[in-house]
Amino acid sequence: QVQLVESGGGLVQPGDSLRLSCAASGFSFKLYDMGWFRQAPGKDRKFVAAVNFSGRDTFYTDSVKGRFTISRDADNNIVYLQMNSVKPEDAGMYYCAAGRQLSGNGHYLRDLYDYWGQGTQVTVSS
Repeated sequence: QVQLVESGGGLVQPGDSLRLSCAASGFSFKLYDMGWFRQAPGKDRKFVAAVNFSGRDTFYTDSVKGRFTISRDADNNIVYLQMNSVKPEDAGMYYCAAGRQLSGNGHYLRDLYDYWGQGTQVTVSS
């Protein structure tokens, strides 16, 4: 069955770096665009970053541009989110998601993703 398993979350201080991983299985990873979403307590799940199926195109919400990098490893079916210069507002549960044939702005839309992981928690505190 389809599985997306996130890992790498934890407690970090402002300014630290963290790398999240999402291991995918049970579907044709190479055909799917992959995204990361963040959900803070009591808030909606919001788009953070996405990478298209080929890895050529990436998309970021404005607040993480220049600090976060999304990438994918097609050989091992893993998508990464490198988080640098972490801020308190980056805290939340981070979810990995997979969507098929997302075009342009579609990458930003939560409802267009087909598969979701269980999430990994990122806490930012000094």
